[in-house]
Amino acid sequence: QVQLVESGGGLVQPGGSLRLSCAVSGSIKSINAMGWYRQAPGKERELVAGISSGGRTNYADSVKGRFTISRDNAKNTVYLQMNSLKPEDTAVYCCNAWVLSDIGYLEVWGQGTLVTVSS
Repeated sequence: QVQLVESGGGLVQPGGSLRLSCAVSGSIKSINAMGWYRQAPGKERELVAGISSGGRTNYADSVKGRFTISRDNAKNTVYLQMNSLKPEDTAVYCCNAWVLSDIGYLEVWGQGTLVTVSS
């Protein structure tokens, strides 16, 4: 079984920063792409940032220049550094990973962590 466990969400004031972490555990042979998605109340889930196994990154236009995705392959962990946070960044953030496990190639999701940007 493969699990993704997120941490780092919380309440922050506009202009502040947060760092999200997502650790992959279980019967893992390799991890391909990883990413962070978010879903705000009343809105559809959207891709925030993605990173390939080779480190290539992509970002939603709304977070470019403010958010940075990175990964530590030795720790099977992906991070999302969020700076200059805005109220519109408030959402549940979920990490996602494509994992080659003992039972095959899986797309796995974390449980989500709430980020609230408010004064």
